Amino acid sequence: MQLRLSFTLLLASLAVSLSFLADASHALPAKRNNNMLTLPLKRLHQARSDIHPQVLLQQHINRGLKRHARMTGRVQPSKRHLEANLNKRLYVPPVGRQNRKRKDGFRAHSGEAAAKGEAAKGSASATPTASTASAGGINSTADGIPEIDVEAAENGGLTLANAPTANNSLGLDIEANDVGYVATVQIGTPPTDFKFLMDSGSADMWVGSENCTTEGTTQGCGNHTFLGPESSSSFVTIGKQFEVTYGTGQVEGVTCSDNVNIAGLALNNHTFGVANVESSDFSADDIPFDGLMGLAQSTLSEEGVPTPVEALASAGLISEAIASFKISRLASDLNDGEITFGGLDDTKFDANTLVTFDNVNTEGFWEGALTAITSNGQNLGLTGRTAILDTGTTLIIAPPDDAAAVHETIPGAQSDGEGGFTIPCTTNTSIALEFGGRSFAINPLDLLFAPVTDDLTGDCVSGISSGEIGGATEWLVGDVFLKNAYFSVNQNTNQISLAVLAQDG
Repeated sequence: MQLRLSFTLLLASLAVSLSFLADASHALPAKRNNNMLTLPLKRLHQARSDIHPQVLLQQHINRGLKRHARMTGRVQPSKRHLEANLNKRLYVPPVGRQNRKRKDGFRAHSGEAAAKGEAAKGSASATPTASTASAGGINSTADGIPEIDVEAAENGGLTLANAPTANNSLGLDIEANDVGYVATVQIGTPPTDFKFLMDSGSADMWVGSENCTTEGTTQGCGNHTFLGPESSSSFVTIGKQFEVTYGTGQVEGVTCSDNVNIAGLALNNHTFGVANVESSDFSADDIPFDGLMGLAQSTLSEEGVPTPVEALASAGLISEAIASFKISRLASDLNDGEITFGGLDDTKFDANTLVTFDNVNTEGFWEGALTAITSNGQNLGLTGRTAILDTGTTLIIAPPDDAAAVHETIPGAQSDGEGGFTIPCTTNTSIALEFGGRSFAINPLDLLFAPVTDDLTGDCVSGISSGEIGGATEWLVGDVFLKNAYFSVNQNTNQISLAVLAQDG
């Protein structure tokens, strides 16, 4: 029998239902080599212990649906429709926070470093067990959702990256349980650190202005770093108005130019945006980034200017307009994520597995032909599909029939009737996506979004959900998949590359 959420939790869930944004330390000095540079990314996640996992799942689905609609040129679902989706999930089994059934071999420890230099809020680390003792601490069988992920989801906190070993590489920190990615970039004179959410699904770069106000109020834009003539002597207002609407939240402002330093490369007089008005999704004190850096193609830009990677290439600071991602997984305990501009870090992947294929999206997103979907090696016969690869989306959002077909192959999977699915937290089913003739398997641990009850070896919410927006052949593929492949995009050739991660990745 399903029980209704407590009234307090219900109100808290509704209050944040349409304001979730995480689909947000200081950079090490960049090394230069062969016109390639790398920025650090930090995993960021707003800890919300007052939100039930099923409500959190619907927030992610809603965000994915809005992004998918925008990416495919369709009308976005209405706020009422998205709220209705959330309301349907308010009758769910309660998940207690105490006396959880722990798996052997896990221990809690203090995390380090949070945004703005604060201490992390209870980050955890896993001691590898039999199920996590293979390369990278993870193998292809889940013994249950790792406690490190559950505690990180509840408590937040930043897990720092190890020092990178490759040239032109800066580490990627992991916040909470693998949700968003942030790089630190210097802007202005004198140079000031700004934290940017790095997003391959949008194409505008912006930070808050010194006059920024929160939408619908006269209040400022929270505890963030702002840009303007008072803080930078090289700041120049250009004045072209822009407005950007994301899966959650929106900003509006004007274009400006200032000196931008990306991992040691000086991009002087670069044109981008300062936001004069931000929705609370961006302006709240607990949003740990100062702006967004879009890494799709500039044809999508509402500001109408080149993206930073395009500008770096045009200035000859990098040889090609390439952005490459290695997204790290908290449970692997490797902390080796990074974003690289101008090339690929060949220490992060198996070069023999690298495949390159055309971007089939004409709008400027990164979308490739999804030539097969398999389960334990069995081809599901889902042909003619395409997938938008988006670092700004946490889940995989598949058309309803496709999502159902995938879950039919997972023993114990069940539909919740609202676009989501539950699967055993101990699943060992290997779901793989094929691009460019090569199959890329998803680690079963990445299919585990959240436990349904206190039992970490019981049922888990699946990281693959169904979406109602878009055609019957379009997938939106986020971090559930991208943690399992090296991902690179090349604007010069309009192509996408994927590779199997290195043995220790």
